[in-house]
Parts: sequence; structure tokens; C-alpha cells
Amino acid sequence: MEVGIGLPATIAGVEREQLLEWARRAEARGFSSLGTIDRLVYGNYEPLIALAAAAAVTERIRLATTILIAPYRGSGAVVAKQVATLDHLSGGRVVLGVAPGGREDDYVAAGVGFHTRGRRFDAMLEQWDRIWAGERFGTAGAIGPQPPRGRPTVLIGGGVDAAFRRAARHGDGWALGGGTPDQFAAGAERLRAAWDAAGRAGTPRTMALGYYALGEGARAAADRYLGDYYAFLGKYADMVAASALIDAGSVRERVRAFADAGCDELVLFPCDPDPGQVDLLADAIA
Repeated sequence: MEVGIGLPATIAGVEREQLLEWARRAEARGFSSLGTIDRLVYGNYEPLIALAAAAAVTERIRLATTILIAPYRGSGAVVAKQVATLDHLSGGRVVLGVAPGGREDDYVAAGVGFHTRGRRFDAMLEQWDRIWAGERFGTAGAIGPQPPRGRPTVLIGGGVDAAFRRAARHGDGWALGGGTPDQFAAGAERLRAAWDAAGRAGTPRTMALGYYALGEGARAAADRYLGDYYAFLGKYADMVAASALIDAGSVRERVRAFADAGCDELVLFPCDPDPGQVDLLADAIA
């Protein structure tokens, strides 16, 4: 199983040099991907722009939105062009994880209907298939640039039945947005069933996410960041914070458990933006 690392782009107050140094160190220490998570109403960086900055200072590491909340963005065609541009400029390193999301405030702020997000998402996925296949939309032809591998890798997030149907119809796999290895295994089984029902060949790719903070003050960093980021969930925010990995032994145990569950890649997101956290995580899994 590969292990990726999240960019600290969702931690409010992270500075430019912290983000760029984080990306450089993550590549140097051998992580498989740099991940981002998405939210509009928060003091975070926009995921595609943050990954573009990371792309400029790296050469190998994959650039993953895990996930991008696509339907609150006004135009599926514009998103397709933004993603294709990032993929082209980075040499085909983009993994586009996408889902409808569940925070109504993001949709209200974007001026987009929250309760129609599933239909909007389905329409976007259909549109992206056509755009990346090179369909002509006007006198100038297709919407470019062309992604280096024809299209970016697409992972669908979510735990409802529609998520697995979307993954089987439009995606290359599925991402668990947080949960246990047992929950991952149950979701992966549903993914394979949907994949087979759709007549897809090959094996879908799978990904799971988690949080970590290591070193001095790890527990405080996890409680502070996750308690704030997930405050909209009420008391459940405390459960999210409590699930963060705060010592090397817990990291190794979680990595081993997801590997045993058959996960292809586990991406661990930081609760502390200090680039030294990259080295602490790399040392923990070495």
C-alpha cells in the first residue's frame, strides 16, 4: 500500500513558504501523493490552486484532491479545464477525487442549490467524460488542454449507493473520506459489486484518508485544528479529533490495518502546518 500525505492547505493561517517547503519535503521523503480537502466557508486555500503551487516545486509526487466538492462550482466545463491545465502542467500527476459534499453553507455562499447537488454532480461527471474525450464545443474545437494520459485519474468519494454507481460509471475508483479499516473494507466490497455490475474490466483504485499530528504538542494540535474545522458537527468533532494519530506506533498500526484491508493508498492529513511534520511522519512509517 502507498502512503500519501496531505498538504496543510486547510489549516487556517498556513503561510506560502510552509506550504511549498511541505511539498518539497513530501516528495524528497518518498510519499506517493500530496492530498487536499475542500471547503468554501473557511480560511483555507482553494485546492486546485494550492496543488498548482505544489506542482511548481515538485516533479514526481501525485497531486490529489481528496476530495474536491465539485457541484458548488458554477461550471463543470471550467472545472474540467482547470483540472486539465493542472494535469498538463504537472506532467499527468493529478488525481481528481470528487464528491457532492454535505455542508450547506458552502452551497449558500456559492449561490448554488444544495438540494440539487446530486443531479448537478451527475451532469458534471457526464460532461467531463465528453470534454476529456475531445468533443468539439465550438468553432475552435475541443476544450483544452488535453490531459497527458487522456484524462486525469478520477476517484469518487462518498458512502451512499450513488457514490459507488458513479465510481463504476465515470471513475477509476473510490475514496473513503474518513473511517476505520473495517468501514473501508465494507465500502470496497460495495465498490467491487458496482464495478462488476457495470461490466467494468480491471480493478478499481481505492484510497482512504486520516489525520495525524506527531511530536511535542501533538494532542493539542489535533484537538485545536480538528475541533475548529469540524465544529459544524457539534460533539462529533470531538470524536474526529480523538481519532487523529498522535504517536508513531499508532501511525504504523493504522497503515498496517488499511494495508491488510486491501487499500491501495492511505493519505494522512496534518493537524500542524510545521514542515517538520513531514519528516516525523516519514520516520514513523520507515
